[in-house]
Formats: sequence, structure tokens, C-alpha cells
Amino acid sequence: MNRITPLLLATVLAGPAVAEEAIVHVSAGSLRGALTQAGAAFTKATGIRVDQTYKASGTLKKEIEAGAKVDVFTSANMEHPLALAAEGKMGPVVLFARNELCAFAMPKAGVAADGSNLLDRMLDPAVRLGTSTPKADPAGDYAFEVFAKAEAVKPGAEAALEAKALQLTGGPSSPPPPAGRNVYASLLASGEADLFLAYCTNRRPIAKEAPEARAFTLPESLAVRADYGLAVAPGAPVAAYRFALWLLSPEAQAILAEAGFAAPTLPSAAKP
Repeated sequence: MNRITPLLLATVLAGPAVAEEAIVHVSAGSLRGALTQAGAAFTKATGIRVDQTYKASGTLKKEIEAGAKVDVFTSANMEHPLALAAEGKMGPVVLFARNELCAFAMPKAGVAADGSNLLDRMLDPAVRLGTSTPKADPAGDYAFEVFAKAEAVKPGAEAALEAKALQLTGGPSSPPPPAGRNVYASLLASGEADLFLAYCTNRRPIAKEAPEARAFTLPESLAVRADYGLAVAPGAPVAAYRFALWLLSPEAQAILAEAGFAAPTLPSAAKP
């Protein structure tokens, strides 16, 4: 459960700040905007610096397993931090945010305004279907879950979608997007993909950078939700626990909600 008492939160967060203290926070790339802002707010409130690195969660998991110095890990799934916890490399895992997949389509993809032909367009051999890289990036795993669900809608769809999917981002050899660009907007605008399955939290940046792309909520028959996990490494400094608990606070959860995430610990009265 994600329940923390106000007393516990206040006790941990109210400790004295140590100016030279810094914590190492590694995080899923999809959290970059929200948690960069959250980290800055935490530093302003406590004086504790947060050194943040953003990569695909599967890549970060491998780095932690190989001995990388990490205090706090925020993952785009629960699987990776739970596996690390089982290995003794991370402490207990808490659900702290939720996301889901959307389809982002360029006009060339031919998706109807109401999205009613989305699966047919995904299956069309002429439509370049982009995903992230499974195993390395949970967004790719979630996309392949969509393909598995499509099998129940149209027999044969799973194999066809897996065969045609272009794993364009999130992998060890995936090229980075141009500086300051959203990777999915860049791939859609360049024509490397006509339709991309990506987190719905990309709605705003894609609309800004590739306004001709349209966002479609997946129908319930194909919908896949993403649970994001938070964990602190064994032996991490007290400051790491302060940061982790702060990410569950109403202020940090409001930042996540503003970025488009579902924020499970945000009080109902404060939810947008």
C-alpha cells in the first residue's frame, strides 16, 4: 500500500538540511520532466542536492545489477525494482505513479477521427508502426502487451504486429533524439514512424513539436496501464529516504498529476 502517515512524512522531511549532502537518483526517461521539477522543488525545500540521470528502466536495472552507485530508483514498471529488491540491491518497492499507452498517429497512418479503425491501421503493412525496445524499455513491453490483447480482437494480430513493429527507441543502440526534442515527436516528424505506441504523458510535447500528429486513447480491448515503482537502495543515506517520501507527498504528486500521470497518493480533493 502507498499509505504514509502525515506524522511519518513530517518527521522524515523536517530533518535538518546538509548543504554538502547529495543523493543519486536514477529514473525512467518518461519521468524526466516531472521529476526534474520535483527534484528542484525538493532541493529548494531541503537544501539537499539530487543528482538525476534518466534512461530506459531496463538499462538502469542492468547498471544497478552491475554495481552502479544509486540511492533512489524510479522505474516505469514495478517489475524491475521488485527484481532488484529480490536480489538485495533495492529496498521495498512502492507504487508512486501510473501512466498508460496512447497511439500517436500522423495523417499518413489514416486513423479515423474517432479511432475506430486504429487496429486495422496498425496492422496495415504500409503503416510504419513504432515502439520502444522491449526488455530494455518498459514502454516496449507495454506495446507488446497491446499486441497480445489485439490477438483476442483479431486472431493473428499479435504475430503480425510483433513482426512489423519498429523498435526505434529505448534500446542500447537506439540513437538519442535531437537535443531538446521529444524522441517520439522527432521520430514521427521525420517519417521513421507513421504511428507510435507511447505513454500518454507525451501528449503535450508531441502536440507542441509535431502538431500534425494526433493522439488516440486505446480502446478498452487494447488498453494497457503502467504502474511506476519507487525504491531506495540498502545503505542509502537518510537524505534518500527523505526524497523518496517526498515523492509521495501532495506537492510532488501534484507535479506528477500536472505532467499527466495518475498520482495515487494525491488526496482526492487535490486531484485535477
